[in-house]
Amino acid sequence: MKTKAVRIYGVNDLRLEEFELPPIKDDEILAKVVSDSICMSSHKLAMQGNAHKRVKSDLSKRPVIIGHEFCGELVEVGKKWAGKFKAGDKFAIQPALNYEGTLWAPGYSYEYIGGDATYIVIPHEVMDMDCLLKYEADSYYPGSLSEPVSCIVGAYHAQYHTKGGSYVHEMGIKEGGTLALLASVGPMGMGAIDYAMHADRRPSRIVVTDIDEARLARAASIYTVAEAKKQGVELIYVNTKNEADPVAALKALNGGKLFDDVFVFAPVKPLVELADRLLGNDGCLNFFAGPTDTSFSATLNFYDVHYEAHHLVGTSGGNTDDIKESLAMMADGRLNPVTMVTHVGGLNAVAATTIDLDKIPGGKKLIYTHKKLPLVAIADFAERGKSEPFYAELARLADRHGGLWSKEAEDYLLAHAPAI
Repeated sequence: MKTKAVRIYGVNDLRLEEFELPPIKDDEILAKVVSDSICMSSHKLAMQGNAHKRVKSDLSKRPVIIGHEFCGELVEVGKKWAGKFKAGDKFAIQPALNYEGTLWAPGYSYEYIGGDATYIVIPHEVMDMDCLLKYEADSYYPGSLSEPVSCIVGAYHAQYHTKGGSYVHEMGIKEGGTLALLASVGPMGMGAIDYAMHADRRPSRIVVTDIDEARLARAASIYTVAEAKKQGVELIYVNTKNEADPVAALKALNGGKLFDDVFVFAPVKPLVELADRLLGNDGCLNFFAGPTDTSFSATLNFYDVHYEAHHLVGTSGGNTDDIKESLAMMADGRLNPVTMVTHVGGLNAVAATTIDLDKIPGGKKLIYTHKKLPLVAIADFAERGKSEPFYAELARLADRHGGLWSKEAEDYLLAHAPAI
């Protein structure tokens, strides 16, 4: 079967190509990808090429399909998996396979599987590691967002605290404690607000910071103070841009106290150092933002590590249990990751978007891989719709859903957008 896919050959060398997939083996599965969301990790892959840790062979000789946040349908199932999967099943995937201690992952390491493709061959190790997940929802984009949501879930689970005199690590944020989310109104930060409000283990207070008033206002309009209150959480948004002493300002919002848990969503040295200064006794700092600079560092107070029991954690992706939790919480309506999505496009837009991702404002860029569409911000649908009826209808549908993407919009796009 032929596929169209975006493959990486080297640093910022991404090519949309059509090529033949090999016939599947008995322990493989042929699948159709419907949607993929573009991750900053793919941008880092484009920047680093062969130097990226998840690349397993020379890209110039064995290019790999990029994209790892994808959802679709199974087309043909090899004999080994016929008792567990069947053609027509919808699927999501956990790309962090942890296969035999390697860093191999779809979207980084394989010639025939990645999210930015029309059709793929799923290799046996994905199923061996229980990373091919049945997906029951009636739309595709939440399945693509389940992987980034799982990164957030994993980060919350990686937090830990102790009790005086005990060496037992109690995993998770401090229940009923205080949580600061710094630079947290980007796509992943928005998801972190959502999860903190609606997970079983919740803080009593969340303070969300950023230095962009428009982004803060958007976050506050989606994850409202009133909704947080219903969940037993006090939610506070604050712009720290003009604060001469942000530590004092944030402590004042927290009843004069330091925080139990602090997350950092941007790889900025002063932000990491601010987070360190905000930690209270037994506080846990989560460095969520993955830097591209391999020598990125910041100054931490090791006096407080020793005497105040400060902890530092970081995670890169979630595990399979995290993605299962994400899918379950989305299925029962407790999480709504659609707030991450700000742009929509087709497979033809992937290469340029991935390379320039750090320069494109907004949140997640959602790609429908069988479609030929420019990357367009949802906020720009109406303007584009003045001359293009297709976008006029998408604008109408977005307005019906508070300016957000939706199943209705997806169904319309799949039915009416031009094929790639």
